[in-house]
Amino acid sequence: MRKIVLLGASGSIGEQTLQILKAYPKTFSLIGFSVGKRIEKIHRIIQDFPSVQYICVQEKQAQEQLQIQYPAIHFFSEDQGLISLIQEAKPEMMVNALVGFVGFLPTYHALQMGIDVALSNKESLVVGGSLLNELQRKTKAKIYPIDSEHVALAKCLKGQKGVRKLILTASGGSFRTLNRGALKDVKKEDALKHPSWNMGAKITIDCATMMNKGFECIEAHYLFHIPMEQIDILLHDESKIHSLVSFQDGSYLADIGPSDMRIPITYALFKGKRQNPKVAKTLPLEEFGTFHFHPFDGERFPCVSYARKAMKEGGTMPTVLNASNEVAVHAFLQDQIPFLMIEKIIEKCMACHRVIEHPTVDDIVYVDHWARQEAQKWVEEVIQDGISEWN
Repeated sequence: MRKIVLLGASGSIGEQTLQILKAYPKTFSLIGFSVGKRIEKIHRIIQDFPSVQYICVQEKQAQEQLQIQYPAIHFFSEDQGLISLIQEAKPEMMVNALVGFVGFLPTYHALQMGIDVALSNKESLVVGGSLLNELQRKTKAKIYPIDSEHVALAKCLKGQKGVRKLILTASGGSFRTLNRGALKDVKKEDALKHPSWNMGAKITIDCATMMNKGFECIEAHYLFHIPMEQIDILLHDESKIHSLVSFQDGSYLADIGPSDMRIPITYALFKGKRQNPKVAKTLPLEEFGTFHFHPFDGERFPCVSYARKAMKEGGTMPTVLNASNEVAVHAFLQDQIPFLMIEKIIEKCMACHRVIEHPTVDDIVYVDHWARQEAQKWVEEVIQDGISEWN
């Protein structure tokens, strides 16, 4: 049985991962997980998976209380606790379903220990793709992507040559039918209504700004070693074609399937092998209906160009891209800034950053902290002065 640690067990990807692990009790053994502040989830998970020995929560006080309640289990807390959990549990695979920069160091330490990572945490590759690829070369541990787009690309690229382009499909998010002018007054409640997927708040906003797709371009570059210039985006309304590969002979290979994340999660858990996910829905081909495609408009979605610019400048610039986005999205979700201010704050933070060209892990952590302070400064200016837009 393969020993698994799941970080982010209480989120959307985490909960679906638990469904799959439960469906394969003779294949996987869940020995540890994290739930952040959602400690009410712990009892049910322990009941479903009696093999659990290690749990990480966000707050120290909760750790102490839970340790009394469950004396046979080792509890950890805070960001360092995530790393301690991995070091103590020594799993064969870590599933990283965390959201945000907090997922980077656990990915780094898992690979450093030679542990394979099933990765949903986009930010790991965005801020430290070069470092993580170097670790994979040294330790032979591997990253298996969980994102539906990258799983689709992995399937389409297997055994193929003559690749011309990778094409990431995108729904366009909650506001895909609105022009730039209409975005000035959109509300949080509307932004959180994704047309195709049921996801957490942060990633749903990233879909609305299309920063999510900018991150995915960076991920694809590091996962498949394809230049950014050969990675394109295509708007696809139905979210049934998860990505395509364009070949030099003019043909395409596409991965088509239901909008069900349990399919790519299963592919990652089985290390790139197709399996019956058991808990995922199937859809006969005749029921897929008509597919619609639209060209990607870079002016309509400038966050993708920020991602491409960050990669072109390299070094610590992608760290600034990610940190400023996290702060700005959080501020929007707190009703502190308007929607279009998200991209403006990212632009301003990137403009005033002096890049460290070949960053260490410590450099990335330092720049992440700096960028968050810088982004928060702009958020405070918007709040204090009531700014709705900058020229």
